[in-house]
This record gives sequence, C-alpha cells and structure tokens, in this order.
Amino acid sequence: MGPRTRLYRFFEALPAAISFTAVGLVFVLPFVDAMLGAVYVLSIVGLMFVRAMLGAIDVARGFLRYRRSARVDWAARLTDLERALDGRPSLAHPRGGFRAADHAALVAKVSADPTSIMRPSTLRHAVVVAAYNEPYPVIADTIRTLLHTSTKPEQLLVFFAHEERGGPAMAETARRLEAEYGHRFGAFVLVEHPAGLPDEIAGKGANITYAGYHLAEWVRDEAIDPRLVIVTSLDCDNIPHESYFDCVAYEYATAPDRERLSFQPISLYITNIWDVPAPSRVVASANCFWNLTTTVRRLALRNFASHAQPLTALVDMGFWSKRTIVEDGHQYWRSWFHFDGDYRVVPIHVPIFQDAVQAGTFKATMVAQFKQLSRWSYGASDVPYVGVRVFAPGARVPFWPGVLRFFSLLEGHVSLASISIIIAIGGWIPFVVATQTGQASSLVERMPMTVGIIQQIGMIGLIVSIIVFNALLPPRPIHVPRERRVTMWLQWLLYPLTLLVFNSSTALYSQWCLLTGRYRERFDVTEKMAGGRSN
Repeated sequence: MGPRTRLYRFFEALPAAISFTAVGLVFVLPFVDAMLGAVYVLSIVGLMFVRAMLGAIDVARGFLRYRRSARVDWAARLTDLERALDGRPSLAHPRGGFRAADHAALVAKVSADPTSIMRPSTLRHAVVVAAYNEPYPVIADTIRTLLHTSTKPEQLLVFFAHEERGGPAMAETARRLEAEYGHRFGAFVLVEHPAGLPDEIAGKGANITYAGYHLAEWVRDEAIDPRLVIVTSLDCDNIPHESYFDCVAYEYATAPDRERLSFQPISLYITNIWDVPAPSRVVASANCFWNLTTTVRRLALRNFASHAQPLTALVDMGFWSKRTIVEDGHQYWRSWFHFDGDYRVVPIHVPIFQDAVQAGTFKATMVAQFKQLSRWSYGASDVPYVGVRVFAPGARVPFWPGVLRFFSLLEGHVSLASISIIIAIGGWIPFVVATQTGQASSLVERMPMTVGIIQQIGMIGLIVSIIVFNALLPPRPIHVPRERRVTMWLQWLLYPLTLLVFNSSTALYSQWCLLTGRYRERFDVTEKMAGGRSN
C-alpha cells in the first residue's frame, strides 16, 4: 500500500526478472550454443539433485524429532522446573526421550540458581483465533481442542477475532461459542474487527492485530504482567497438539533472550487428508515436508501460519502487519528488523494440525488450492521489504547476516517459480534445437536420457518423503472406503505435474503481479469444511 521508491520497485521486479530469465535461458541458450544450453540445464538439474537428497535427509530428521518430542510429557518437565525452583527433587517419571540430558542439566542449573528461569505456572497463553465466515462446526472443533491440551484451560486466554464482514451469521457463531465454551477458559473475549478501517488490507493480519490491541488492553486492566503472556495466533481450523502450549512455555521460560524470540510449531495439513482430492493431498504433503525440513534448518526457519510470540514484543512492534496478505512470513522480517537483527525463531517440534484445501466440488477445490498457493507465493513481496532495509545507507541490522538472509529469501522464491519448469523441459530443448541446427554432440544427444536418469535416482528422496507422509497419516475414517489407501500411493504419480500446475504457476503469477505493479490487496479466504461437508 502506498507509493514506492525506485529502489523498492527494483526489488519488487527482481524475483520475476530472475525467474523468467532462468526459464527463458532454457530456450535461448541452445540457439547460441547447444553445449552451453546443455551445461546450463545439467548444472541446475545436478544442483536440484543434491538439494533433493539433502531435503530427504532433513525431512527424516524433522520427522524423527517430531515423533520424539510428541512423546515427551512436557507438563511433567514443567513440574520438574517448578519443583527445582522450590528446592525440591523431581518427581519420578521416565527420564529418557527427546533432549533428556539437556533437561536434566537444566533442572540442576535451576536448583543452583532459581533466578535463571521464569516460573512456568505464572505464564498465560493468549490464543487469538481468527475467523471470517467459517461454519460453526469447524470453529467449535478448534475451541474444544483447546480444552483438552495438557495445559489447564484456566491458563488459556481465548480472544476470538471475527470479522464484521462475516455478517450476522458470524456474529451469531461467536455468541454461540462464548455461551458454550467461554466459561471454561481463563478468559473468552469476542473481538469483532470492523470493516473498512483505513490503512488496512482486509484480511487476517488486520483482524488479529485489532484483536491484539484488545488483548493488551485486557491484560493491562486485569493487572497481569505482560511479560507473562505468550500469544499464539490460530486459524479457526487449527488443532494444536496436546503438548503444544506446555512445550512453548518450556522454551519461553528457560530462554534468557525470551522477549526476542518467536516459537514455530510444525504445520501439518492432514486433519481432513482422507477426504480431499489427490492433487490437494499432494500439495498438502509437500507443505508438510517443507515444514518438517525447516525445523532442522535454523537459517531457513521462518514464521509460518500459526506461531507464538511474547506479548511484550508484539506490543512493542505493533502486533502484525495490517498492510499485507501474508502476515505470517512477513512477521519474521518485521521482527528481525525491529530488533536490529537480534531475533530468532525457536522450533517447536510438536505440530499444529490444519486442513488441506477442500471445497464443495473437485473444480472448486482446485480453484481454492490455486488461490491459497497464490496467496502464499505472494510472499515474494517480502523481497523489496527486506532489500531496501538491508542495503539502505545506515541500516541498523548487521550487514552480512542481512545479505545472507536476503539472498536466501530471493533464491527460495526464484526456485519455487522456475526450477520445476526447467527440470520438466530442460532435457529436451537442447536436444531438439541441436538436432535441427546440426549442433548435436554426444552430450547433447544424451541429454533427455541423462536428465531422466538423474530424476530417477532423485526418486530416492521422494520415496523417503512418501514413507514419512504415510507415517504421518491419521487413521482412515470409517466413512472412507478401503480403496482410498491405494490412491494414497498412486497419488505420487501426480507429484511432478502438481508442482508445475500449482507451485510454479502460482509463484510466476505472484511475481508477475509485483513486476507489473498489479498488487494484491485482497485476502482470498480458503473455504473451510467440517467432516468433509460444508455446514
């Protein structure tokens, strides 16, 4: 929103310029020199092969950490810390598991120095649940889940952020939720976000920010120390793992730099996975793989979807952005620059379960899937936001860490837009051109076979991911036929086509919008369903 400087416009155009050039070179270079075209394609295919192998390893590592962390009794570990603060020994419970040695060392440290951590029992979790016009059953599932975590409901402060644009039906849903569940939490506050406020893009960021200011005011009126409040933002179809809040409390209470941290759980799009069409299942699986991978790659870990941050930090920086449709990933950059680079994301190795895209019909689902990925890929709008701040004269952030993050961000969006296309067609273009122009050589003639062999070997990485995905699957619902298990395996034949149709096309579209100044100023809400049927 608002005017752009020339430098800002340069960085806005940069992702599209690089992505379209990268794809265009596949067609142009063979006419200049067939060998040069072949080397260009093979270099990219080889690089992607290495990345695929490393990705398979990191998916497996992320999955193992998730499994081990999910089996930990985080409430018991918090009790250990409480007893150490009181000078009492830990209770008897299993001592093994995820980072057990680190926990034992921490308990010993707290026993020796009780001032080294915050008392976990004093913490409160504010849960900002964003809703627009979703059906009651979808939202009620999320609210009921909050009652059955390992954290006492009295420690949860639920702020239900709903849109005035949702109309009377949404307002009635909010009142019904408050009547049925409100009395069971530490607080249950309805916050209706007015339509048409100035300097806002109507969407989730503006909605939860409006609720955030109400939360800060409520905390002040209740005389609660804001340093004791951790804020988690949830979509209304999100289902936190039973240990999520205790795990966040553990990390927050024990971190010395807690006010400059955010906490990122694993987003797993599998709640309704048995009910959605095969292309949506493939897209959901790719999102699961990426979220598992980033938990073991600290430089790549960003805020995504639902995450938690201290209330003090959110108040200091004005909560989330009201001027973008991708408030989650953008929050990382807002925080990093606000704290002059002294900011990091802590991985929470337990999940928040979410729905894969599902609308009323196959066609409607595909359209909704395209819109969702288009919204996510519009995260390329962060490139100019970061570029003008890293390379600005007198920038306060450390230069080289900023440069590294900028190029990592840029490369991620360029790869998303171009690599699948290059791999799909790159093996044939130099071969066809060389054959027609008489430039054929042994290397060029073997290009299609060579690329095909590399892709087949790269299937090892996909096989690892498929095994992980099947291990993540929830039990088959009784209404789903047994034959669906077969399609769960056959769906992977769609993987390459799905990457082309959805990932590359949506990324190129979003980057083209930025290049041409056709900015997206509308948040396309993904349709939510309950039990495979809209309400």
